[in-house]
Order: sequence, then C-alpha cells, then structure tokens
Amino acid sequence: MKRGYILIILVCLSIESISAQFTLDGQFRPRTEYRNGFGSLIPDAADPGFAVTTRARLNAGYAAETFKVYLSLQDVMVWGENRQILPDDQNDSFAIFEAWAELNLGSGWSTKLGRQVLSYDDQRILGGLDWAQQGRNHDAAMIKYSKDKFILDFAFAFNQDFDNPTGFQSVGTTYNTTGFFSYKTMQMLYLNQKWENFAGSLLLLNNGFQNFDDAGAGDGLSNLQTIGTHLNYKKGNFGLAANAFIQTGERQGEVDVKGAYLLGLDLSYKASSKVGLGLGLEIISGNDVDEEGTSAFFPLYGTNHKFNGLMDYFYVGNHANSIGLFDIHASANFKLGEKSSLMAKVLNFKGEQDLPSGENSLGTEIDLVFTQGFKGYALKIGYSHLFPADGMYELKGVTEDAAASSQNWAWAMLIIKPKFLNTAKAN
Repeated sequence: MKRGYILIILVCLSIESISAQFTLDGQFRPRTEYRNGFGSLIPDAADPGFAVTTRARLNAGYAAETFKVYLSLQDVMVWGENRQILPDDQNDSFAIFEAWAELNLGSGWSTKLGRQVLSYDDQRILGGLDWAQQGRNHDAAMIKYSKDKFILDFAFAFNQDFDNPTGFQSVGTTYNTTGFFSYKTMQMLYLNQKWENFAGSLLLLNNGFQNFDDAGAGDGLSNLQTIGTHLNYKKGNFGLAANAFIQTGERQGEVDVKGAYLLGLDLSYKASSKVGLGLGLEIISGNDVDEEGTSAFFPLYGTNHKFNGLMDYFYVGNHANSIGLFDIHASANFKLGEKSSLMAKVLNFKGEQDLPSGENSLGTEIDLVFTQGFKGYALKIGYSHLFPADGMYELKGVTEDAAASSQNWAWAMLIIKPKFLNTAKAN
C-alpha cells in the first residue's frame, strides 16, 4: 500500500516535466446497496444487507511517438471497515489495476505488455467487469495489428504467485492461486472485421488450470478451449447481435468438458428518438448428472453482471457446472430528458436441464435502472425484483416456506470522473 502512495506522489511531481502527451484523471464512485435476495434467495429469518462501498481510481497516461504507458491505481473501500486511527488499511485493497506499456512496431503492428483489461465485443467472454468495484484485469503480453476496419489481437500469459524471486529452483512453477477460473497459462486470438452495416469477430481462447496431486504438489495442467463468434448487424432503426460459443477440453481437476455451448440472439429497434426496444434469448448448456465429465458452459472472464439479470443469480461466481440456463428477455429504454433515462427489463429463466425433481422453471426478474446526468457527474439508481419459481428454491437450496416473501435489491451509485490534466488539449 505504501508503494502505491509513493507512485501517486511520483506521478504528481512529474507533471511539469512531462511533455505534451500526458493525461491525469480519476474516478470517485460510491455505491449504496440494499440486498434482500441479491445473488441467492434470502431466508425469511435473515436480515437484509445494507452497506456503502467506494471505488477511487487515479489514472495516468503518457503517449509518445513510439510508445504509450498507462498506470491506474485504485482502492476499494467499505464504509466503516477500519476502526478509528487504524495505522493500516483493514482489507489491504489498494492495488495497481492497470500498468502497461504499448510499443509501436510500425505498419499497423504494436505490442502491449503488462496488467491490462481484455474487453471485446459485448463482453460476454472477455470483459472489464466495471460493475464490480474491483474490476477485472489480466497480466499478459499482447501482439496487436490494426488496418482499416480489421483488428487482430494475440495475447498470452504465464502466471506465478511465489513471493521469493530468488528461489526459482526451490519454488518451481506450481501456481497455487485457485478459484474463479484463475489460470496459470492463457493464449488468446481475437479477429474482428467491420463492414458498412455488419461486423463479425472470432475468438479462440485457451486457459491452462493448475492441477494438484494428493499431496498438494503441482500435477500438470487442465486446458480448456473456448471458441466462438460475435456478430453484429445494424441498419437504420434495426439492430441484431448474436453470440455462438463452444467449450471443450478440461476444467481444473481434469474434468472433461464436451458439448458445452452458449447461443445468444438480441434484437433492437429504435421506435422513436426517445424509445428503444429490445428482445432476446440466450441458451447456456448445463450439466447432465448421468454423464462423465460435464457439458456445462461457463462464460469465464466476461462482464457477467450485464447478462441474465442484474441480481446476479447466474454465472457471477456461481452456477458453474449446474443445470445451464434458458433466458428470454425484453427491454425498453426511455429517454426522459436531455441527461436522464430509464431502462426497464423483464427476464424469464428456465434451466437448460431439469433439476433432480424434474422441475426446470426458475422464475422471472424485473430490472429498473434510472440514470441522471449532471454537469461533471452522474447518478444511477436501480431496483430489481425476483419472482422465484419452484425450481429456484430447489436450485438455491432454500424451501419456499423458509424463504423471504420478497426477494429484491436496490442500489444508488454516484459517478465522478475528474480530469486533472490533459497536456494534449492544452497544446
């Protein structure tokens, strides 16, 4: 944490000495949440949760003719987590969110090295997860090519978690960080081509997960491949977006993955200058309990909060290797004023596979998000309500009699993004 503060001081002190391509900006984002069934059904005997969290970021960027450098420092705070006059942060949440350099190799080629956000298309498989206060990043090296309307990105990573850089021989290369699909190795190829009304992309992603033997020592890798495409068409007031992905290989623990897939289709229509309509569906394969291995798909490193309902009942640190999902949804976006809007969305959920009881109906969710812009900042307010079906009680392991009669979630978030310095504009 002290090193982070030193970096902030160095950045601020160097402002006057850096030439015309320097930017310094930040973000202050407090969010208040009332959780009464967020993420899972809350029992009637449990009290709702209520808390305030804040994300604070300081971002510095420098662009020269042959390279770019970017540094993003952040802290995520829960109000009240530290006692009075505590000498150190209780949860040690101060971190370097991004730290990368991009070198211009000429003729459309470049390379980007370091901690960075991998975000593509609608962020279904790879996204920045900006809703989460901590966000999502990757430590990777990338080779990039861009010409006209064509993009090629190739990224690769080799992760380690030892804390003794002089002890390579005694430490070895076992990667002991697990959970949330943390990978030891990664290779990614992304291709995108745009035309006048249509764009298509291809994603090839391989993730190697560390396996362990009975004694807890490293025992090779399980490699999982995710392959698919995102298509986007827009003409006039009509838009169409589609996803098609498959997964094969092995999950951590040498669990075979066969026949796992995700299919999504979303239609949009701009009914007027103030009303936009949407209709869509998504099918994500689930696990057949009678088979060896699994046929369940998981969206891995996407911005999963954006999909399958804002209450995060599916694929947000949960629902892995489960019954899959069949999601039908309809939405409407209303422009209420010059800087205000309202989004309303209804989603109906079913399991792609049946639960042990034979039930597969999971329920219906309603999401509302109001946005109001002001001069220099914005306010977002949201409310979501879940109407569980019989299958949801079985899936979450809470009986209907024991569950609270109302499952809902409300939040309010203030977003301020100050621009401290931009020497490119000044010159």
